[in-house]
Amino acid sequence: MTDLNPSETLAQALHQLPLIAILRGLTPTEAPATGQALVDSGFAIIEVPLNSPAPLQSIKALTALFPQTLIGAGTVLHAQQVMDVHAAGGRLVVSPNFNPAVLAKALALGMVVLPGVASPSEAFAALEAGAHGLKLFPAEMISPSVVKALRAVLPPATALMPVGGITPHTMSAYRSAGATGFGLGSALYAPGRSAHDVRLKAMEFVQAFRA
Repeated sequence: MTDLNPSETLAQALHQLPLIAILRGLTPTEAPATGQALVDSGFAIIEVPLNSPAPLQSIKALTALFPQTLIGAGTVLHAQQVMDVHAAGGRLVVSPNFNPAVLAKALALGMVVLPGVASPSEAFAALEAGAHGLKLFPAEMISPSVVKALRAVLPPATALMPVGGITPHTMSAYRSAGATGFGLGSALYAPGRSAHDVRLKAMEFVQAFRA
């Protein structure tokens, strides 16, 4: 992926498997084994939220071990954090909200950026500002019918990624409504969960998605 531009990088990762592993609470010591479990299961996108313990160390470790995987940070709220993630080797910025300053800094550094949106106004504003895709958050308040309505008005190629409470059993309705993929949180990884258990849950998600 390293020779591709950010749009191509995201497209390639989504083509491989449009599921984002959200590793909130991951520690640097857990990162190698957890990352290996995910990569072995087919995951191409890994996000370490910045409210995890020493997240930049985890991102640095993961990017060194898995250079072909799109790895970066979640819960990115400020432009300075974008620079910190970039310095750690991260190539992905995911936010719970749409902050134009965060998006602009990520674009300037050549990173993939997925801002969080919950309304058509936010979605169009984020795309106009250059977002590579949209995190639909929180998915608990964005039903499949809302995704269908958004899909009807947004540019057809827009990557729509519901995040929040997604399980292997809830993906089908969202996909039928037009979701591109998903961000997977505590149903995939929770603090202290072993790499073995993460692998089992990852495989369950992959099988459900491809069913």
